[in-house]
Amino acid sequence: MQKHAPGQTLLIDADDTLWENNIYFERAIAAFIGFLNHHEYTPEAVRSTLNTIEHESIRAHGYGLKSFTHSLLTCYERLSGSPLTKEKSEKIRKFARAIAEQQIELLPGVAETVAALAARHRLILMTKGAHDEQADKLARSGLGRHFAAVEIVAEKDPETYRKVIEYHQVAPRSGWMIGNSPKSDINPALAAGLNAVFLFHKDTWVLEHAALAPAPADRTLLELDSFAELTMHF
Repeated sequence: MQKHAPGQTLLIDADDTLWENNIYFERAIAAFIGFLNHHEYTPEAVRSTLNTIEHESIRAHGYGLKSFTHSLLTCYERLSGSPLTKEKSEKIRKFARAIAEQQIELLPGVAETVAALAARHRLILMTKGAHDEQADKLARSGLGRHFAAVEIVAEKDPETYRKVIEYHQVAPRSGWMIGNSPKSDINPALAAGLNAVFLFHKDTWVLEHAALAPAPADRTLLELDSFAELTMHF
């Protein structure tokens, strides 16, 4: 097993890579579906509609709780046979607010592994979403001191990665993107010229699912089961 030399630049995703995130959204969605209690549409059909609406909301409002709340309210209006009253709106908003009230739950091995990696490599947090929400989660995680820089972006596409690579002067052969999302962390990073490490997470958001792209001949793609395994390679 190859262990890469000190001095690599590791771009590391945040949600569902460093700490739990999507499980709280899934709980809110389950509570919403139970509240809707639709007699015509199955829970699976409601979820499918919500997924479609979330795509629409992301395009209009970006990522984060504001966009998610908008999606829940819109889904209710589209599927419910009753008006969205003030009381019902507040109930739905509470489902979303409960997510923000969750304590940061670091994934197993993250705290010690991030500290060990930071002693040997340059770490850059690379996450997408609402800036204030992501910055708050990082502050509450206690991990911020280990990162040389933080990039909170609107979207993780190849062009965004190229801008980050250029701004931070990341040498392609020693630059890595580490994350749990094929759609946002792995495939666009490889396309932008980085190496990548895919960390499997069983609760990755359904809208982030995608087939892993093969690594170009001059790039490396590692697939690991846990964050702690990174110290075996870096």
